[in-house]
Amino acid sequence: MSLPMTEGEGTIAEIMEAMVQKHIPLIEEAGRQGVQILCLQEIFNTPYFCPGQDKAWYASAESVPGPTTDRMAEYARKYNMVMIVPVYERESAGFLYNTAAVIDADGTYLGKYRKNHIPHTSGFWEKFFFRPGNLGYPVFQTKYAKVGVYICYDRHFPDGARVLGLNGAEIVYNPSATVAGLSQYLWKLEQPAHAAANGYFMGCINRVGTEKPWNLGKFYGTSYFVDPRGQILAQASEDHDELLVAEFDLDLIEEVRNTWQFFRDRRPETYEKLVEL
Repeated sequence: MSLPMTEGEGTIAEIMEAMVQKHIPLIEEAGRQGVQILCLQEIFNTPYFCPGQDKAWYASAESVPGPTTDRMAEYARKYNMVMIVPVYERESAGFLYNTAAVIDADGTYLGKYRKNHIPHTSGFWEKFFFRPGNLGYPVFQTKYAKVGVYICYDRHFPDGARVLGLNGAEIVYNPSATVAGLSQYLWKLEQPAHAAANGYFMGCINRVGTEKPWNLGKFYGTSYFVDPRGQILAQASEDHDELLVAEFDLDLIEEVRNTWQFFRDRRPETYEKLVEL
């Protein structure tokens, strides 16, 4: 999804509401199509404000669960649809996180993931806005599948991706905000590698368009789904607002894991020396 209203065109509350309103027709369309699990993009209801360092955007943070997750829970309940809802979280004064809430198909809030790896380089000044996550790598048993979440920059680190697999994830969603450059090559390299190395599906979500006044670059979209063999099942465009839908056969996870025996043949006792200090 691209940004409909930006800094200087309204208050922060108005910008956030415009973004939610732009999402609602596609959320409704997902429900009408019978989508069972829907994931939105990173901090879906705001611009990607991290190229700047303006503390005014702290005001866009909210509790989780809170008003936005409660609002999205209504759509989850209406359509019997699990939702992953990434927002800017305020736990308390000065404790702010890049977070994704997981809502079950009956509207029940199941829990949240807080982005663990926080970049602070080349226009991605996220440490100004977010504390590192402190909830580990939880997996949520939803009505349809065991779901894990990794957020944007997390994808550069295989360690958490491995833990999500060890924790039982069948589908890992990575909501992102990433722009053209080296990242675009890595976008199609790292996440299929995580899926293949751990034997699970992934849903990889990226926003589209450019966002003023920051002009960080083009958010290149190319959202896609990848299966446990590392094969891309479906892919969205680079520059259009759109809903990408695909069907997963979860039985493929068992087939792949029985073939490669990722978890039986893993040798953690041999890795220990690699991290001795």
